[in-house]
Amino acid sequence: MTTARTKPLTFAEFIEQYPEDGGIYELVDGEIIEMRATRSHDKVAKFISRLIDKEIERLNLDYWVTQTATIKVVTKTGQERGRNPDVSVIDEAQWDADLSDYAALEEPIQLAVEVVSTNWRDDYIDKKDEYQRLGVREYWIVDYLALASGEYIGQPKIPTVSVYLLEGGEYRGTQFKNDDKIISATLPELEITVAEIVAASQPRAR
Repeated sequence: MTTARTKPLTFAEFIEQYPEDGGIYELVDGEIIEMRATRSHDKVAKFISRLIDKEIERLNLDYWVTQTATIKVVTKTGQERGRNPDVSVIDEAQWDADLSDYAALEEPIQLAVEVVSTNWRDDYIDKKDEYQRLGVREYWIVDYLALASGEYIGQPKIPTVSVYLLEGGEYRGTQFKNDDKIISATLPELEITVAEIVAASQPRAR
């Protein structure tokens, strides 16, 4: 006897069925997948989010920064997915267009930041393609543990932040390491180095 396969969820169905337990979830291959993060991963994401938020406030920029936005993307095969960047910078008018709605977006955002976990291929391959396809203007891959293979971050493997800018519909990338200041088109005056991000993943000196 063959068991009938469950029909893959659409993005709209994913939003309707999004668990309300406070967790972070993505729609991948038609299924709702919980995105669990280590404490160090969470520290890095919050560190970046706070710095960006302060910079937006300092310069009075028309951006909104959040760690809860769910974004509809489409794979090269046309499959709908729901992604939740670790940090999202969104045009404030876009965010304010419907304040009664949940944090689900179908339009390109200004900046998506992904902090790399053990499933690093998702960030370097799948999400990079999906965000490019959607038209996300800037994409950061924060590999603070140097988890990716040398093919992606070079040898010797050291913590790397890869910044991709959308040019002519395709991403052009630059990598930053050690004490390099990360250059952002969205926030050109932002003062943040790879070393500072790595340090943020560690316990604070008491």
